[in-house]
This record gives sequence, C-alpha cells and structure tokens, in this order.
Amino acid sequence: YEEHEVAPDGVLRHGQTVDLETYSNDDEEFGGYENRKKMERKLLWKTDARFAIMIIIYILNYIDRNNVPAARHQGLEDDLELGYDNRYETVLSILYAGYIVPSNGIVSLISRPSLYIGGAMAIWGVISCLTGITQNYVGILLTRLFLGFVEAAFLPGAIFLLSKWYKKDELGLRITLLYCGNLLSNAFGNLIAAGIINGMEGKLGHRAWRWLFYIEGALTIFVAVCAVFVLPDFPETERFLSPLERKLAIRRMAEDAGQVDTVMDKHEVLRGMKMALLDYRVWWLSLTLFGMVIGLSFNIYFPTLTEEMGFEGTQALLMCAPPWIFATIVAFPWSVSSDRFQERTFHILVSN
Repeated sequence: YEEHEVAPDGVLRHGQTVDLETYSNDDEEFGGYENRKKMERKLLWKTDARFAIMIIIYILNYIDRNNVPAARHQGLEDDLELGYDNRYETVLSILYAGYIVPSNGIVSLISRPSLYIGGAMAIWGVISCLTGITQNYVGILLTRLFLGFVEAAFLPGAIFLLSKWYKKDELGLRITLLYCGNLLSNAFGNLIAAGIINGMEGKLGHRAWRWLFYIEGALTIFVAVCAVFVLPDFPETERFLSPLERKLAIRRMAEDAGQVDTVMDKHEVLRGMKMALLDYRVWWLSLTLFGMVIGLSFNIYFPTLTEEMGFEGTQALLMCAPPWIFATIVAFPWSVSSDRFQERTFHILVSN
C-alpha cells in the first residue's frame, strides 16, 4: 500500500489512495462491529432503493427495441413497405450494429454516470418517438441504427456502476434483479403493446402502431429525467450518503477488492481493455453468451410465431408472456444460490 493524500474534491484519482490506517479492520469509527453491520444494512437498503429504477430503465430499454415486432402486423410492415427483399429482417438486425460501442469504457471516465445513463435514455426515448413519424424504409432503418448506438450505453454502464457499490457476494442477486427488467419487458411489453394498439387506432388521425412508439418513447423520456436525480454515482462522491456512510461504502469495497478503488483515467481503461482481450476466460464467456443469444433470437419473431400457431391479434401478443414469467421466477433462487455458495461456473453451465 502507498500513502497519498485524497484529492480536494474527495475523489480518489488514478495513482492515489488513502493512508493504510483508514482501511484497517478497526471498526471503532463506525461504533464497533455490531453497529457497523447495522450501518451496512441501512446503507444497502438506501442503495437498493436508488438502484431500483435500473429495473424500470431496463424494462423500457427492451420495450423500445422490441416494439417493432409488436407493431409489425398492426400496420407497420404494410405502411412502410417492409414485406419484401428482407427489409423487415434488416430493420431488426441493424439495431445491434450500434451495440458494439464499448460504453463501459466511456462511463468509467466520467464522474456522473447518473447523468450519462439518464441522458442516453432520454435520447433513445426521443428516437423511439421519431420512429413513429417515419414514412418509409430508409427512415425506420436510420432510427433503428441510431437507437442501437444510444441504447448501448445502458447495460454495460449499469453493471459497471453496480460493481462500484456491491461486494462480490452481493452482486449476483443485484444483477439478476437488473436482468429481471429484461425478462419482465419480454413478458409484459407485448401486453402493454396490445393495450395501446387496441385503444389507439385512428386517434388524432394516426395508426395505432405509431401511437405505440409515441407513448412508449414519451414514457422513456419521463423516466430518464427521474433517473438523473435518483441514480447514484460513485461512493466517493455520492451526496445522498452521510460522511460516515460514505466512508463505510468506500471501506466495504476496498476490503472486498483488497485495495482502494479509484476513478480510472483513459490509460487505466486501455490497460483494462488489454487485460480483458488477453484473458482466455473472457473469450469463453463471450462464446457462451454468443450461443445463448443465438438460442434466444426467436424472441424478436415471437409475436409472428404465436400467430403462426393459430393465435390472432391481442391473443398472439398475450401468448408471448408465459415463458418469460417462468424465467423470472426461476432466476431469483438460482442467483441467491450462486451468491450463497460463491460459485458461478456450475450455475452458468446448468442455466445454459
């Protein structure tokens, strides 16, 4: 351990740490071991309450990217002439070209990830609204492409931010709760779409599928504004914590990591990227995720598949929900088990 002074603004910059005594195992400044545990429980409750909005953000993240399949047979495909030359499939696929952006490298360089995530969310909400006014194939192609670029900011940024607040034995459950936003959006996104489509056809002279983009985009913008004020930033700079709680938040993460955490500069980000690229385990996990995503690719065609099975209209959208509700129920005990036994590989293998 090296001894350096903390920066005047309280943020631990690259190459800086605090005196070793500050991060000793002595809990006297927190009122002893038992009182520290009480403070930790209160700290986790406050942090969990702030991060709960992440679930809503992830629900809207998936709803905004998956509303095209819900709108397909409600007039979108015919109005925009997407029924030939693989146009519809191209509209679905081009979204993911933007997801290659290494957003976690960007969010690690800024001091206000809440502003970064909230701002990105507001922009993709605007893009979703603009999708509703498109008049042709090129228009929806461009909106989907830019939607992918902006939505790419959320998930890696969210996981990075969670890792700054939760210890290893706490992180699995929180990431599962975050992913429940994904599962719930798949389950209920189509139900929401069904309600909008059934009630808005012809309102103010607009087709129901256009209202689907207007309403869901506007809701996204509203939640984005809330997220800027609700989401926490980093333990070193967070204002909703008392000075003692801030010390405890920093101490917890330092003890868990074996070193004091720092705000990374661009050189640290590049060094971390190099380490990840040279680590074979990262490539194995990437290959696992690649296979899982291929297996889930049916999702963007789920409403079409249920229609092929004989269900029509709203009923076809409703039949998309049960598999995702079941997945949400199973995810909780599985993540609790993974955290409890501090084991990941077996749980990943079995779940895949």
